[in-house]
Amino acid sequence: MQENNAKGTDIATLGEFGLIKHLTKNIKLKHASTNVGVGDDAAVLDYQNKKTVVTTDLLLEGIHFDLMYTPLKHLGYKCIAVNVSDIYAMNALPKQVTVSIAISKRFTLEAIEELYEGINLACENYNVDLVGGDTTSSLTGLCISVTAIGEADAEQLAYRSGAKENDLICVSGNLGAAFAGLQLLEREKRVYESNPAMQPDLTGHDYILERQLKPEARKDIYERLQEAKIVPSSMIDISDGLSSDIMHICEESKVGCQIYEEKIPVDYETHKMAEELNMNYSTFSLNGGEDYELLFTVPLDQFDAIEKIEDVKIIGHITDISKGKYLVTRDGVEIELQAQGWNPIKEE
Repeated sequence: MQENNAKGTDIATLGEFGLIKHLTKNIKLKHASTNVGVGDDAAVLDYQNKKTVVTTDLLLEGIHFDLMYTPLKHLGYKCIAVNVSDIYAMNALPKQVTVSIAISKRFTLEAIEELYEGINLACENYNVDLVGGDTTSSLTGLCISVTAIGEADAEQLAYRSGAKENDLICVSGNLGAAFAGLQLLEREKRVYESNPAMQPDLTGHDYILERQLKPEARKDIYERLQEAKIVPSSMIDISDGLSSDIMHICEESKVGCQIYEEKIPVDYETHKMAEELNMNYSTFSLNGGEDYELLFTVPLDQFDAIEKIEDVKIIGHITDISKGKYLVTRDGVEIELQAQGWNPIKEE
């Protein structure tokens, strides 16, 4: 993390408008729906006959990220990825984003440029236009607010409220890796704080570190569903943990569910990290969060079509609301699901 007493350019020498101009001078618009981007009082978007989808996330230093172990470029990338993930979770296509930041005096211009390198890289990767935002000062640390805007035909949109009895419960990728990466980083941070001469030992954990520091929204799964002409009956991205997020779908759809522990996909490195910490890896996959995989349901008659989609697994099915929400363990025991994922609003 760069401080103002380090070698670098004081942001105050540019002023707010100078900083905005400096950070956005190389932006090139990609979408016809972006009529006007950065540079006016407001962006102008034209979606014609499409439905517009909008989502906003707020990331606060000390709550959502720790700059002791989070590179600013990775943070910039992540703040875009987690927002476009919400758009994909509506079965919609992200087109534009706005980014607002509050900066304390300890950040140099070069530090904020590094943050925007990650932001711009993610915008390129997900093919979205950065069309505006705001900058201000902060007395407590770095704050980033991102709004993502997307489009879809009305009949293509997938809500949390559409799941029906006997629908298949599907998930992309694997679960628990981001939480495993966070546990590793927090462990090494504690070691460093107790003895700054100790170097962090991150060997053999590249995958779970990337899943925590630079997660990817599942653009590829959205595209495969489109190619297969599959419209999920309900969908959500896994940000709070599998148990919490399937319960969101069940509550909004007024249904129950049955998930099979042995079907939940977990990566080898996640297994390994859980063993190192003497924890059950199912705790990581069920309650960890920040995986940003897509969790969705489809009618039973689409079983064969779903089976053909690479990197998607069927992990359970929807039941009548009277049957509750249960996890079936490897031993065949039914355990009632609890919403134990990360809660950003909690008492200290």
